[in-house]
Amino acid sequence: MKNKMSSFCGKIKETKFLYLTALMLILIMAFWVRIHNIENAPSGVYPDEAVNGIDALKALKSRNYEWFYPDNNGREGLFMNLIAFSFSVFGVTVLGLKFPSIVFGTLSVLGTYLLTKELFRSRRAGLLAAFFVAFSFWSINFSRISFRAIMLPTILTFSFYYIFLGLRTFRGFSIKRGIILNYFYFALAGFIFGIGLHTYIAFRIAPAILAVLFLALWITKRNFIRDYWSQGIIFIIFAFVSMSPILLTFNAHPEYLTSRSGDISVLSPEVNQGNPVKALSRSLALSIFKYNIWGDQNWRHNYPPYPILNPILGVSFLAGLIYLIAKWFHLLFIRLRQGVRDRKFYVYSFILAWFFAMLAPEFMTAEGLPHALRSIGTLPAAYIIAVIPILWLLGKRNRFDHGFKFATVSFVLILTLLVGFFNTIKYHNFWAGNKKQYDSFEGNLMQLSDYLKTLPDDSKKIVIARNMQIIPIKLFNYDMPNTFWSHPDSLNSLPEFFKPDEKKVFILTEKEMWMAEKIMAFYPGTQLKKFEGKFGEAFWTIE
Repeated sequence: MKNKMSSFCGKIKETKFLYLTALMLILIMAFWVRIHNIENAPSGVYPDEAVNGIDALKALKSRNYEWFYPDNNGREGLFMNLIAFSFSVFGVTVLGLKFPSIVFGTLSVLGTYLLTKELFRSRRAGLLAAFFVAFSFWSINFSRISFRAIMLPTILTFSFYYIFLGLRTFRGFSIKRGIILNYFYFALAGFIFGIGLHTYIAFRIAPAILAVLFLALWITKRNFIRDYWSQGIIFIIFAFVSMSPILLTFNAHPEYLTSRSGDISVLSPEVNQGNPVKALSRSLALSIFKYNIWGDQNWRHNYPPYPILNPILGVSFLAGLIYLIAKWFHLLFIRLRQGVRDRKFYVYSFILAWFFAMLAPEFMTAEGLPHALRSIGTLPAAYIIAVIPILWLLGKRNRFDHGFKFATVSFVLILTLLVGFFNTIKYHNFWAGNKKQYDSFEGNLMQLSDYLKTLPDDSKKIVIARNMQIIPIKLFNYDMPNTFWSHPDSLNSLPEFFKPDEKKVFILTEKEMWMAEKIMAFYPGTQLKKFEGKFGEAFWTIE
């Protein structure tokens, strides 16, 4: 008997080790696909990223870190402050700007594993979901762009994980050590959830997910409120502790709570043209279609015109979503009619609430649809849903002989590896090497920025660019001496500002001959010089 028990324990330890090894490999690969060639893919730094970087650089220099930065329609400050820390480690570089995104993108893989494992009580399910997020084009892309939205999947997955861990490990008040640990899980869940308010505006709808989960738990569990009221209070207290800095900021500056979202809402009469039902139906359809049919058409968000899920996971996601909705109604029916209390009811309620709540920031707007950035909160939920049909397929293998089992496992393994290979090549080869991606990120501005660094300090450098073009160039040349920034419309002031005998170079981001001719007419003997980029003309200089 002892030998059998020892053998059984040994197998459990071996299985745990294999799963842990697989998870570590997935996390290492996830980090690699997010950091590899970060200086060149994407080809440039978008102005919205550069604004984040400039705010971070100002904060780093002044040591004045804000909870909210009002520029660029207002942004929660946590991400900018993390960029400032990254700049202090890596310098004001592309890696320094994007390293927080890389880290959060990788952590979302771990969070997805933990949550999925807890939801389905299956390490296999956790590994599948983690692998799909690790090699998701959607996740890889935003993990390499310095947008604060990438923090949202990480915050949601870890907070929800500790909630469900707390629900599972509740043992009553008779075991003192157990209840203290249980309180700790809910305190940690609340604190992480509160941090979400510091991340991205779409998080503000996340409490709706908790409301649905609360109702589902109340319907499913006997004496739920009696057993968990104290844990709920602990969750709320710690959530408000981490939320409090930005709540106090909003109280002092209520104008920060307003945003441009009201101008693009489907509920706005100017947007829906008096037909809100039609506008809402259209935006919801486009938001759903992006997963399988027609994706985000913005090259900064996706690889147009393809959907954001590859064909394999797209089909699995659609099947999983239909199954969840049908099964939810069935479980609700047997709960109300037969009194059956099935744990799956609150799990499925939670997943559906998460998906549709985090989809709302997209379908409640009418601009730029489909929009993969606004719906990034659905990213982990979408891949968790896609795992469900695969788990069903793997579960059926035990009903057949060894040959069918081997074939089923091999089929799933090959498809999984194919997904990882396909999305990696899709991003690093096809998307990264596409001219439309280069133009979308204005890759020529990074070449211009690098060129500025080669010029001597004693020469005046006049960069003539549009307002938004100036920002990325300025970020990476923030302290460069004798550098001036001019909009094309301000060229008339040049004769009054610059002396003809000074050593100087004009750099133009666009070949507009009227600008070049105006400058060369004032400085006789100068010539227009063209610099080539990856896809043709990049910028021009007049020395």
